[in-house]
Amino acid sequence: MGIAERRQRHKEEIKKEIILTAWELVKKEGWQSLSIRKIADAIEYSVPVIYDHFENKEAILLEFAKKGYYKLFKHMFEAKEQHTDPAEQIKAMADAYWNFAHEHRELYQLMFGIGMACCEIDKAVLEKEQFRAIFTEPIEQLVKKSERTDINVCLKYHALWSLLHGLISIRIVGNTPLREGLDKMILDDAIQGYLKNLS
Repeated sequence: MGIAERRQRHKEEIKKEIILTAWELVKKEGWQSLSIRKIADAIEYSVPVIYDHFENKEAILLEFAKKGYYKLFKHMFEAKEQHTDPAEQIKAMADAYWNFAHEHRELYQLMFGIGMACCEIDKAVLEKEQFRAIFTEPIEQLVKKSERTDINVCLKYHALWSLLHGLISIRIVGNTPLREGLDKMILDDAIQGYLKNLS
């Protein structure tokens, strides 16, 4: 292995260490307390070393957001592939979305800016577009099947996402305490009503 390859490998190892350390800090202290200085101290490198790999803290957050969208898309794609009926696909993807938000709470908060300011996250455009497309396809199929001309697919996508994101945000922020399992029952009921409105 040449010197250039060795340097590149070393650089990639440091970048991976920065990401892993940042994640550990987030798990302990939350996104708001993450800083370049804390990451540098934790991995015992100088602050300029971190800046050699990431332009700023927002670039690190963007890296996490992109990974989060990829992971969410993968969960939803796998759920969708288990069904051929578009209504069942929507139900399965809504459940996958719900489960992702609860199993990966910190990532979800970052991806959708719950309780934090994340101006750089909007740069994850490609990842967001994949997420939108996977939901839109079965909605389009249901609209086509219903033969209704009064349904706007774009509005229906946003209504579905608002429903999911709203319930999850309420649970994460914790302003409305609900009996265990009640929020999932609310979600299932809302999805059922949503699908009935598409027929």
